[in-house]
Amino acid sequence: MSSSSLLFGVMSGTSIDGIDIILIDKINMKIKVLDFLHLPYESQIKNKILALHIPSHNDLEASIQTSKIHAKITASGINQILKKLNIKTSLVKAIGYHGQTIRHKPDMQYSIQIGDAHLLAELTKISVVSDFRNRDLVAGGQGAPLVPTFHQDIFSSKNKNRVILNIGGISNITFLPTQDSILGFDCGPGNILLDHWIKEHKNLNYDTAGKWARSGTLIKELLTSFLKEDFFKKIPPKSTGRDLFNLEWINRHIKKEYSLEDIQNTLVELTAISIINSINKFCPKTDEIYICGGGSQNLYLLERIKSLSALDIKTTNNLNIPPQQVESIAFAWLADKTMQKQFNNTPSVTGAHGPRILGTVHFS
Repeated sequence: MSSSSLLFGVMSGTSIDGIDIILIDKINMKIKVLDFLHLPYESQIKNKILALHIPSHNDLEASIQTSKIHAKITASGINQILKKLNIKTSLVKAIGYHGQTIRHKPDMQYSIQIGDAHLLAELTKISVVSDFRNRDLVAGGQGAPLVPTFHQDIFSSKNKNRVILNIGGISNITFLPTQDSILGFDCGPGNILLDHWIKEHKNLNYDTAGKWARSGTLIKELLTSFLKEDFFKKIPPKSTGRDLFNLEWINRHIKKEYSLEDIQNTLVELTAISIINSINKFCPKTDEIYICGGGSQNLYLLERIKSLSALDIKTTNNLNIPPQQVESIAFAWLADKTMQKQFNNTPSVTGAHGPRILGTVHFS
């Protein structure tokens, strides 16, 4: 095993917008970002991934083929960074490779992420750590969220009870109290429903800065219907994904004609309210909130979140890590723990029966 402090983290979130690749230098408790690269998915690749969320003929073979494509794109990005910085592969300890989730079924104890870790190790000549979720799942946990212990390591405060709010496709919370055990769970939809709706009706991948949603008006009866979803009533530990929150879910609640922009506005309100309700209910002593993830770019969503809470709300830029780099750094951090044979799950968050070492190592 390499004693190097250099680590890659690779994250592909539920928004399915692309692959984030980061190279960090982790020395003891300090993390230095050396480079960051976002590789957007081409439409053809995104459509392949979306198709894998629904059972279909020969989807097993399709998932294997798409896994190899994902690994090749990731390898090209990693090799690009290494060439740019003139770093030899032998100097990198490992790649933390989350892959792209296509199914997440904690009630059935499995979670599937595509991405061929064997091929990635072959193409980069670097050890790869992948499949982080399933060990936690078979130990009785949710397999998500996985990053609260990382959040605790780099974002905790001695005198402030902090919430780290990640808004990706799904929104999730890490509560970092000054004294009690940390808490983490999925709140519900983040960008996922917003992206579905604007893709379906405007053929755009996302609502830039929330401008389309801002042009609409809240539909109170539709919001009330959305909020009746059983997931919002569950207590942590809990996790969710595209298996539940999707275009079909939206359409199931629409009982009559509404303007498209009014529905988009209402979906923003659903995300904002489900987040603030979760914080108020399960993290009542919160002093401040720091937001990360792609949702931090949706200015209208941020305005709605701030309007619903009297708390101090900022992004993780104020904690010296850009919002869109947090999750990729987290998987580099998780991989480092795996390589050192250290526990890296959070039983108090996921509900697992105890500490476990997450991740499967594919040596270079």
